[in-house]
Amino acid sequence: ATHLGPSAALSLHKHNTASNTTMASTCEASAVHSGIAQIALKLFSADAQAADPAVTKIISILLLCTITFFVIALHYVNKEWKLGRDIKLSLEALFQRVPDISGSINLPKVDGNDEKKGGTVNKPLSLIDPASPSLVQCYSPSSLSKIGTVPNLSATEVSDMALRSKNAQQVWKSTTFAQRRRVLRTLQKYVVSHVDEICLLCAKDSGKTQVDALLGEILTTCEKIRTLLHHGETWLERSPREVNPMMMHKTAYVEYVPLGVLGIIAPWNYPFHNMLNHVLSGIFSGNGVVTKCSEHTSWSSMYFHNICRAALEENGFDPDLVQLCTGMAETGKALVECPHIDKIFFTGSPNVGRHVMKGAAPFLKPVVLELGGKDAMVFCDDVKLNEVIPWAMRGCFQNCGQNCCGVERLFVYESIAKDFINGIKDKVASMRQGCPLGDDVDCGAMVMDQQCDLIQALVDDAVAKGAIVHCGGKRNTTTAGQFYQPTLLSGVTSEMRIWKEEVFGPIMCVVVVPGDNDDVCVNMVNDCPFGLGSSVYSASKSRALAIGSQFNTGMFTANDFGVNYLIQSLPFGGVKESGFGRFAGPEGLRSCCLERSMVIDRIPGVKTTIPGAIDYPMNTTQGMGFGKGLVELFYGDTLWGKVKAIVNLIRHG
Repeated sequence: ATHLGPSAALSLHKHNTASNTTMASTCEASAVHSGIAQIALKLFSADAQAADPAVTKIISILLLCTITFFVIALHYVNKEWKLGRDIKLSLEALFQRVPDISGSINLPKVDGNDEKKGGTVNKPLSLIDPASPSLVQCYSPSSLSKIGTVPNLSATEVSDMALRSKNAQQVWKSTTFAQRRRVLRTLQKYVVSHVDEICLLCAKDSGKTQVDALLGEILTTCEKIRTLLHHGETWLERSPREVNPMMMHKTAYVEYVPLGVLGIIAPWNYPFHNMLNHVLSGIFSGNGVVTKCSEHTSWSSMYFHNICRAALEENGFDPDLVQLCTGMAETGKALVECPHIDKIFFTGSPNVGRHVMKGAAPFLKPVVLELGGKDAMVFCDDVKLNEVIPWAMRGCFQNCGQNCCGVERLFVYESIAKDFINGIKDKVASMRQGCPLGDDVDCGAMVMDQQCDLIQALVDDAVAKGAIVHCGGKRNTTTAGQFYQPTLLSGVTSEMRIWKEEVFGPIMCVVVVPGDNDDVCVNMVNDCPFGLGSSVYSASKSRALAIGSQFNTGMFTANDFGVNYLIQSLPFGGVKESGFGRFAGPEGLRSCCLERSMVIDRIPGVKTTIPGAIDYPMNTTQGMGFGKGLVELFYGDTLWGKVKAIVNLIRHG
């Protein structure tokens, strides 16, 4: 460089500097590749040396590609299976212990021997004592003995309760899902540790067996809580929606906002589950809940309601969020018409359901109606009788037949009908019936005495028109209480009242499907004003599905019974006289909310303005030209048409 001129020396210096920079970058890149390669070799090989630079680079690139693939796969797996949610909930359950509310709840002791001794009354008490019209008398249907009284609330008292719930909801609606899960976990902890006590209370107040209480009250409620804990927050997350090309600069989604206060009119067949069912979904979705329990099971409902209040209070929330109304029909009417109630959920008969709709109509208040059913169970000619007979027994006699989705019509294919009746007749005749609090019994009492009269009228009508009673067919008068004998009835035809009217009692109605014809079976099943649930049993799953998919019912199960409700991610409800609307599943949880459609700007700084062509004052020529340009651009089907549309937009815009 000393022999060169200044310009040449400067040029050489710049060249050397650039070369050194390039070499340094190459060395740095090699160092990165070498480091990554060393990590890979240490992870997957005992020999951590890779002298060849080309091999080093290949190994590092392969490791980076593997990591990238793993991250992408993990993203999609988490999107599909919600792994992140599961980990969060597991940690929440592990480290955030919930309080024990056992000390806050005083459940009455139930003595089965005392219940049996009380069987000296031969007719049920009047629900309203003429001497005390402000009280509802409660009695046990299996012994007819009085077990307590509850208030017969007025419309003013109902309104006051709803207002207290509304005030508490103003704070509750802002709680986090984690706080709501904590309340539900507190409830579940109590239920799991007090199964026997709850089952005994249900048995005493509604006459059901303790096993029926375990299956229909405890199991379903615990699964409802588990499902809400696991899926509830996901179901209420914002739901993104696609936008059209014209609105590509916008983001659209649906959010689920608490309605306010839900009014619940609950039936008497499952007092514990019906007490908690809508309370659970209501409070988890951020609402207050006011429940009108049945006057026939108010005694136990009072205790079950206190469990909900204690769970809220022990976790630092206002227990007034949930309220319980007791009383007669006028109390329920007051709840429907109360201005503080934002939506009604009713479970009961079609006749009362119509009154609920009529009461809500002047206020344009939305209602969900679950109005019972006349569920069909079908046994095809290819079933094994020894396998399906237990399903027929459970479907017809669970909870003494007082089941919304109980089996009321048993369709048996002609070629197996005789063997089926012979095989099941002795099992029905040998069912033990009596007080469910003492000795083992298979079938409990009827909650309402007048239901026994209705069942008798239906059976007598069927017999008069040719049906055969193989066993049962009348009240059980061998013990005190409201008992109707488990009954096997065959030869049922469409001319009989029992074909279409809901029985809601321990009656197995066998209908023969002539010619083992699947199409005939479908027509017979659909010849019914109800449409809640249904099931088909066949050796061929595809055949069962092909038959069941033609039923006009809200639910169907192949080769099983009643599991729809135990899968709480499924919506529950029916069609026709079985009502409308759904509870359970994401559809049911979201029905507790206002579905609010939201649109916001997608790109910061980009806002919508009204084009001059359609702004006021209006120029019809410009406005029509601009509007037709938009229509052709976004909805026309030719490229040339879209080009002309752009020209029109420019010309008229």
